[in-house]
Amino acid sequence: MYVPKESQPKQGGTKDTGRSKDGKRKIVAQNKKARHDYAIIDTYEAGIVLTGTEVKSLRQGRASLADGFVQIDGNEAWLHNAHIPEYFQGTWTNHSVRRKRKLLLHREEIDKLESKSQETGHTIVPLAVYFKDGRAKAEIALARGKKEFDKRQTLREKQDRRESDRAIAAAKRKQRGE
Repeated sequence: MYVPKESQPKQGGTKDTGRSKDGKRKIVAQNKKARHDYAIIDTYEAGIVLTGTEVKSLRQGRASLADGFVQIDGNEAWLHNAHIPEYFQGTWTNHSVRRKRKLLLHREEIDKLESKSQETGHTIVPLAVYFKDGRAKAEIALARGKKEFDKRQTLREKQDRRESDRAIAAAKRKQRGE
């Protein structure tokens, strides 16, 4: 008996949700220093143009965004100073460690980032590199530099929030114990 293809059950039994199989993105590298040094205004997800050995090195979880920044040049976004180490089993085709890499964004996003980044005190920083559905992506952010007192204020708020969470947890434990 013939059964039309659309009424047949899908193989594998998983529902296609647009995410990886476990429902999360596999983070390779994060730039924690950027969240400390900058006030994040807006974030974007961009694809990255990579060579084969760069992808293999990223799949091993080896990358650093500590000194990275994004620059708009000729209506294209470029990721500079992102450190992706050479692939151990690569041959003469291995990549340059700190080469600039093209970011894939929509034209409207590039235009918006370019106009905002030209304002005083604004910059574009990479926040994370990760795999989503098997493709390498970069999370970039339009950010404004923090002053020293802003950094201290952020740390103080974080510490206050942590202390209040501890006090609430202790009160709950005490209440359950009695």
